[in-house]
Amino acid sequence: MRKVLFYVPLVAFLALTLFLLSGLFSDPRERESASLNKALPDFALADLMQPKKIWTPEKLKGETYLLNVWGTWCPTCNAELGYLAELRKQGVKIVGLYYELPRDPTFDAPFNLAVLQQDVQQKLTQQGDPYQFNMLDIKRSLSLDLGVSGAPETFIIDANGIVRAHHIGDINPVVWRSKLAPLYQQWRTP
Repeated sequence: MRKVLFYVPLVAFLALTLFLLSGLFSDPRERESASLNKALPDFALADLMQPKKIWTPEKLKGETYLLNVWGTWCPTCNAELGYLAELRKQGVKIVGLYYELPRDPTFDAPFNLAVLQQDVQQKLTQQGDPYQFNMLDIKRSLSLDLGVSGAPETFIIDANGIVRAHHIGDINPVVWRSKLAPLYQQWRTP
């Protein structure tokens, strides 16, 4: 019995070591998304530039598109805008989901839609505008329901509103050709 108790800490140590090593050598961008092959969560989000216009999953059905989670504050998002604009010119439909950072009332100014609209317009004029339109996820409700951990993240949504792919990180020519273009073509409406 004593010999068995001697090995328990060793086995626990080895199990913990294997677990930590598997995390060390895994790619966080390749994690499995809980939203895959499920319908878009229910939402009603305002258009960023036309706040009286409300977008819902029903209004987005009918055509396959990329749902790109982004923000002007995000350097990686800014870097991918030019390539996304090229994809739009090639006929890829891209919808923006503007990911607003949480605000600390002690340090941050109150949310100002007019300032945000001006920042977004300026950024898209400088870098290229890939979006058909942008939805404003001010409370990050849709982002949280989709399992978004930050920006940029991109989803392929099919014509029936089903999430078919989830990519964490920027979209560049290599990522598009090797990972997303085949999936986009697979789910694209004829």
